[in-house]
Amino acid sequence: MATNKSVDRQSSCNPVTLQLKEEQLVLAKEWLQTGEVKIYREFLTEEKKFIVPVEREELVIEKKVQVSATPGERDVPTDVIRIPLSEEQVEFTKHRVALEDVSIYKQQIEDIKHIEETLKREELRLKIFGSPKVRDESTNPSLWT
Repeated sequence: MATNKSVDRQSSCNPVTLQLKEEQLVLAKEWLQTGEVKIYREFLTEEKKFIVPVEREELVIEKKVQVSATPGERDVPTDVIRIPLSEEQVEFTKHRVALEDVSIYKQQIEDIKHIEETLKREELRLKIFGSPKVRDESTNPSLWT
């Protein structure tokens, strides 16, 4: 991006000023929203089946018929009367139990990002045509090519 000004004999009497420039890198950071999180509880339902043995008490009354000694009359059925006295009833209650504690928080993590960029700068160079006498008052001889 050098500004080239030709120098001729007429302008050699007037001083010429060249502005040399270089590129500099300016780093700026800004926050960008990269995502969004919605936190909620989801309730799931599940059907459970249980097999629970229950007991009961009955009063049993058996009435036996007296059978004669004849072999053909032995198959007389007995009368049975059952009277329920008590039984177990199944009762259930549901209660909530804490399964786990979940902590939710934001955490800032610092990463290092490597940036490589090529920067340009201008340097003054002279090209001498002919054989003029040059008086070097500079301490940097690399300026003369």
